[in-house]
Amino acid sequence: MNAVEAVAVQCPYCWESFEVVVDCSLDQEQDYVEDCSVCCRPVDLTISLGNGNKPSVVAHHDNE
Repeated sequence: MNAVEAVAVQCPYCWESFEVVVDCSLDQEQDYVEDCSVCCRPVDLTISLGNGNKPSVVAHHDNE
């Protein structure tokens, strides 16, 4: 298992994909905001680790 893993995310504003780096060493849910690398709008990210510490990333509009 890698301590960090790059995960592709689809921006909820421009619908383009961009990568975020997830810290897989944390076993709790992570919430933070990262700007889309394509349109630069703020994207709320919710990250959880599933079976085998495989990260799952959900992207939301800033106002959802």
